[in-house]
Amino acid sequence: MNIAWQEVKEKFKQIWGYEDFRSPQGEIIHTLLTGKDAVIILPTGGGKSICFQLPALLQQGLTIVVSPLVALMENQVNQLKKLGLPGTLLHSELSRNEKQANLRGIAEQQFRLLYLSPETLLSKPIWELISQPQIKITGLVLDEVHCLTQWGTTFRPAYRRLGAVRRSLLQHKPPGTKIAIAAFTATADPQTQKAIAQVLELKEPKTFLVSPYRSNLSLNIQTVWTPRGRKQLTLKFIQARANQSGLVYVRSRQDSQTLAAWFQSLNYSVAPYHAGLVTSQRRKIEQDWISGKTQFVVCTSAFGMGIDKPDVRWVIHYHAPELLTEYIQEVGRGGRDNQPATALTLISELTGWLNPEDKQRSQFFNRKLEQQYRQAQQIAKQLPNQGAITIIKEQFPQGEITLGILHSLGLVSWQDPFHYRKRSSSIALNHLAARQKRHQQQMQQYLKTRECRWQYLLQAFGFSREAQRLKCDRCDNCRQYCN
Repeated sequence: MNIAWQEVKEKFKQIWGYEDFRSPQGEIIHTLLTGKDAVIILPTGGGKSICFQLPALLQQGLTIVVSPLVALMENQVNQLKKLGLPGTLLHSELSRNEKQANLRGIAEQQFRLLYLSPETLLSKPIWELISQPQIKITGLVLDEVHCLTQWGTTFRPAYRRLGAVRRSLLQHKPPGTKIAIAAFTATADPQTQKAIAQVLELKEPKTFLVSPYRSNLSLNIQTVWTPRGRKQLTLKFIQARANQSGLVYVRSRQDSQTLAAWFQSLNYSVAPYHAGLVTSQRRKIEQDWISGKTQFVVCTSAFGMGIDKPDVRWVIHYHAPELLTEYIQEVGRGGRDNQPATALTLISELTGWLNPEDKQRSQFFNRKLEQQYRQAQQIAKQLPNQGAITIIKEQFPQGEITLGILHSLGLVSWQDPFHYRKRSSSIALNHLAARQKRHQQQMQQYLKTRECRWQYLLQAFGFSREAQRLKCDRCDNCRQYCN
């Protein structure tokens, strides 16, 4: 690192106004400035953006930030613009003029930070531009990297190709060029951490693990016996928190619309939110909620990532998510200002005899996943031993997802981000289904446990030492059983 640490701290104070870093921000910044790879597990609200924005601003060249959601990119780029910092973004929702202006700025090396999705990064015009030898790239920041291993509706197959990006870019850059990779996520168990390092082809990465425990966040699970009881309990909970900002998570677009309409009929300032809404609708809902015009949003998992609202006092899971990673990310939206917040998850009685809706919902999602795997198995038999992803996508509607699934099983390698090669003819998609089932069982065990919920989560995400030391009074079980 050619930059004196005092200069780093002065720049930090000048831009953000703080005297010193929060742990482990300083260590992460030092690692990235020395050009080393890093895997960073930092809970929601942990000051992640500063960790890569400051190194990018202190170095010559472009840092590429790969992010899965437009809302997340826009939020961060707007913050950069308010601070007068050289950052921009590219996505399909920009006007033609905005896109052209940003592309010119990249070509003329006006920016230090470029935000885009993995799909945009791997589009032909962007790839050709950033591959030019004169475009200096100093870093590659990959955000929300749990998308590598999270299957189902949140799976982004383009993430599986990101490991070939640095390798391919370096072939076009002057000899001696170094591009450090920083992989960020809020949650990753030890197995996921290994997968991230392997898929992204990281070189001796330094790992930063910050416990997801939040002493201000109370975790609660409550059984409901009928669909009507679920609605009434939710209403009672929200009535007791008049004018407090919150979120209600559901599992489908239809549930989002129906439940929000019911609350609107009761004169609540509420909006439904899901991936099926047009962009302008989504942006308006986000802004109304952030400003306090809307008290709460009834949303699917499409909402929350990258949306910064510190004063969320409660989070309800009207339906429990399938995976612990989803759960801990979503409850983490609450209490980011370090003031008390409550997370409540509603579940049907566990036998499913009296109230089968949770069981039916889980079975529906499992069937969809099994269908995806079966489809992949059929397509895999028809794939040539090597080829271009553009051709495969034209020939097979599910071709890209199939290649992503095969890559996760070690049956496909990427020669570059656009060309694959088969490694084996044997298909073992049942391994993937078994892995998914284990993750679902882990979530079910969490919902059923009578032990400390925070200890369970810490153990699941590899923080055994912290779990043993924890004295919790921030979950329903500790209040009821553990004292």
